[in-house]
Amino acid sequence: MSSVVETRQASPTFEKSRKTSKKEEVPIDIDIPDNYVSWTLRNSKAAPPITLGNLLQNIQWVSFIVLTLTPSLALYGALTVKLQWQTAVWSVIYYFITGLGITAGYHRLWAHRSYNASLPLQYFLAMAGTGAVEGSIKWWSRGHRAHHRYTDTELDPYNAHRGFFWSHMGWMLLKPRHKIGVADVSDLSKNPVVRWQHRWYIYLIIGFGLVLPMLVAGLGWGDWAGGFFYAGAARLTFVHHSTFCVNSLAHWLGETPFDDKHTPRDHFITALATIGEGYHNFHHQFPMDYRNAIKWYQYDPTKWFITVCSWFGLASHLKVFPDNEVKKGQLTMQLKKLRETQDVLTWAPEEELLPVISWESFQDQAVKRPLIVIAGFIHDVSDFIDEHPGGRHLLVKFIGKDATTAFFGGVYDHSNAAHNLLSMKRVGVLHGGVQHGLQDKAVPPAQRLRVARYNELGGSPYNSSTAVSDNEGLLG
Repeated sequence: MSSVVETRQASPTFEKSRKTSKKEEVPIDIDIPDNYVSWTLRNSKAAPPITLGNLLQNIQWVSFIVLTLTPSLALYGALTVKLQWQTAVWSVIYYFITGLGITAGYHRLWAHRSYNASLPLQYFLAMAGTGAVEGSIKWWSRGHRAHHRYTDTELDPYNAHRGFFWSHMGWMLLKPRHKIGVADVSDLSKNPVVRWQHRWYIYLIIGFGLVLPMLVAGLGWGDWAGGFFYAGAARLTFVHHSTFCVNSLAHWLGETPFDDKHTPRDHFITALATIGEGYHNFHHQFPMDYRNAIKWYQYDPTKWFITVCSWFGLASHLKVFPDNEVKKGQLTMQLKKLRETQDVLTWAPEEELLPVISWESFQDQAVKRPLIVIAGFIHDVSDFIDEHPGGRHLLVKFIGKDATTAFFGGVYDHSNAAHNLLSMKRVGVLHGGVQHGLQDKAVPPAQRLRVARYNELGGSPYNSSTAVSDNEGLLG
């Protein structure tokens, strides 16, 4: 997701200079070229590789200090301050409050605009998100939008292809080799809550990150030290790494039920670790959806929080991607997996590759080897006569004859498995083709729903069935 510090990002070299009023901010990506990613990588120079000699110059010291000092304070507190049960409960509660500030606020509300929030809810989420100490809303959303736009490329700030540690926190500890891709946040610049938080951010993170949790524990049950170390430092450590798991664990652990073009994955464990952000494959396919989990039993407290807020009129216009399109994504991946299974199986020989044999020639050859006709195909059953479950005699009596009626219910209505196995014994096609009414029986059951790529079909799926004499199709 995003870092604990804010870094000023320079505009792309090709960005045109323009005068803008304070009331209106022109989108930063309005003039980017169509081939922006390749153009940027081709025309921008990457920073030199990090070595031991230049390591200190490449550390992002503010992030480094925050991400090392916070767990150090938490560890010191755990060794020196007794944990009271009230403080433990408060720490967990504040963990979820500040976590929701990120997931429901920073992420789903501001970065993706997946629902509308009332002014009171916006202020609550802004303050809660500030308590997670992960940068301002505007800065965080800018980085996250870049992540979605340039997923798995060098312009992705937390590119998963650079390794688990890099996407988890390495990108915050070390300076990037490329500037992250351009992403517009002009809409957030117009939001008064976002502007308020951005202006007072330093004071707010001190207040909501450490002072508030300490005050609640101190004034509530006299545990000032516990409030600072447990509800403050330890809780911050867990919130940080919970968020970081969305960039690392969610791109490493799990399945890809909607699309496998990029690294995001779905997994219940990641959902537990990230307050419901673990169904990441769905999220990257349908980022405007306010949900991360679409099944009622999947763990997504952020979705439940937003839903409850809508019941009380605090949230509205909850965006849901059309179910029909979601199912298309699932079907695509299911078909792809079926195709992978299909491609490693051995199938009956193609009809076009089999020799066409006359009835007379078939009978002559059947004298020398056990050949039987079923549904217009000639089968060599020499390796199956002694294995036939109904007995050898039932096959021998049909050598040199047509056993179609007997096979399809006359003697025994054979199973799909038997039909599939029979097709593997085809050695020829009887001249004259399949008898009328037997076309369906000529196709092995396993091949009736065979998965085909679009370029394997007989005609283009885009050919119009309403073509007119001028060869132009009519759009419905």
